[in-house]
Amino acid sequence: MQGQFRNIPLVKRSPAQQGFSLIEAIVALVLISTTGMALFAWVNTNLITLSRIQAIDAENEATQNVLEYMNSVNPMLTPEGQADLGAYRLNWRSEASTDLRDGANYPFGVSLYQLALYQTKIAVSRSNGEPWFNLELQQVGYKKVRELARPF
Repeated sequence: MQGQFRNIPLVKRSPAQQGFSLIEAIVALVLISTTGMALFAWVNTNLITLSRIQAIDAENEATQNVLEYMNSVNPMLTPEGQADLGAYRLNWRSEASTDLRDGANYPFGVSLYQLALYQTKIAVSRSNGEPWFNLELQQVGYKKVRELARPF
């Protein structure tokens, strides 16, 4: 049997007809896979960054809504409470940080209101009860304690 293979002439190919060797194919595959992995890592990093940006944007939007809502809350009359704002809930508790004072009336005299500065702590949670973030505000609390004196 070995004698049969000796008689087959070898065909020589010109350099233009030669194909890739196995080593060249492996190197090409390694280069392509390395480039693909780097591209995948870059896309994954961008997706993670986008997710973080969306979370921060949602928190900023919720913070603006909470601040807008808390503008309508008088901490002297409502020192604690809770409110549902769509997809989240806020709980607040206020404590006076200054003594109660009479307001000043322009150009002179005492106003109809008493005032105090309050430190308000707000906890914001998602609608499912999961805590989200906390805020602290300083707010002015007021209450009407006098009636307008009629001059006539």
